[in-house]
Amino acid sequence: MKAKSVHRSSAPAKPPRPRLKDVARVAGVHVSTVSRALNDTTSHLITAEVRARIREVCDRLGYVPNQTAYSLRTNRTRTVGVVIPDITNPVFPPIIRGIEDGLFEHGYVAITVNTDGHEAREKLMIETLLARSVDGLIMANVRHADASISELARHSVEVVTVNRRVDDPAVPSVVNREDEGVRLMLSHLARLGHHRIAHIAGPQNTSTGRRRFECFRAALSEHGLSSAACPAVFAGAFNEAEGERCTCALLADRAGVTAILCANDRIAVGAIAELRRHGLDCPRDMSVTGFNDMPFVDRIDPPLTTIRVAQYAAGKSAATIMVERLTAAMPVEPRHELMPVELVVRASSAPPPTSPHLSSRPASR
Repeated sequence: MKAKSVHRSSAPAKPPRPRLKDVARVAGVHVSTVSRALNDTTSHLITAEVRARIREVCDRLGYVPNQTAYSLRTNRTRTVGVVIPDITNPVFPPIIRGIEDGLFEHGYVAITVNTDGHEAREKLMIETLLARSVDGLIMANVRHADASISELARHSVEVVTVNRRVDDPAVPSVVNREDEGVRLMLSHLARLGHHRIAHIAGPQNTSTGRRRFECFRAALSEHGLSSAACPAVFAGAFNEAEGERCTCALLADRAGVTAILCANDRIAVGAIAELRRHGLDCPRDMSVTGFNDMPFVDRIDPPLTTIRVAQYAAGKSAATIMVERLTAAMPVEPRHELMPVELVVRASSAPPPTSPHLSSRPASR
């Protein structure tokens, strides 16, 4: 019996992907003109009218530049690694968004990694990013004496730090006006009548923790406050658990302290929780303040008095500096941007109690 032949209908072949020469043919220009018009570093050599015509043709044909070919030709991937110490910290998402938006405006994309503050993981993440040939690194995880960052810069890896900086002035940075923020908060507490203000300082191996502590000590004399009456304890991390631990240490021997100026908002949240566990009320028994104005600190009980920092703007500024360095024809001087800060007064700060407690009540855990 003769087998029946089976006819299968084949799907129509996809049209070939538009190429650079197709764009040039339709636009009526040379291929090199199209290449220059689509390259951020050379587009200024082409008139605005021709650039607009080429981009219109690209949109009409559905032309997408071949990034692999671009990378081979220019040794650039148009990607930038973003290294974050703690992705769960609400301070960083606005910074990351600013970086992404700033890079996107110039045709770059971000690849974000999280280190959890662990040096071994940080080293692995950086090596992974470099293996993927990122054009540069924007880092929010650096310690002030971070030899690895200077080493990257010496090996021609573009590095910009954000929210923190390293001691090496050759590494560009975007940080907040820490001194102004601390002075604003200390002035606020002093005006309320506080004379015994404790400081829970951040980790001293970070520029943020060290700088805010140094500014606190320096600003005491400006308000006639004694360092002996204004003790400091040092957190090992910028989180709630360390805020609790340090507050417990202060309560063990606080000698009439009536306010706690915390190095960041997460430490302040932990401080308020620890006061509550000791039967103390914020701000009736103790005022607590933060730094950063991270999302939702206006919704906690009590809403937190803090220093607002320009998180999104800092990220976007870091991206701008990175793109400037990647596209510059000649080496450029490192830029160090200082972002403005603002005092935000809420319900966690109030005048000191008339009879401050000298020892905490038993903790209820």
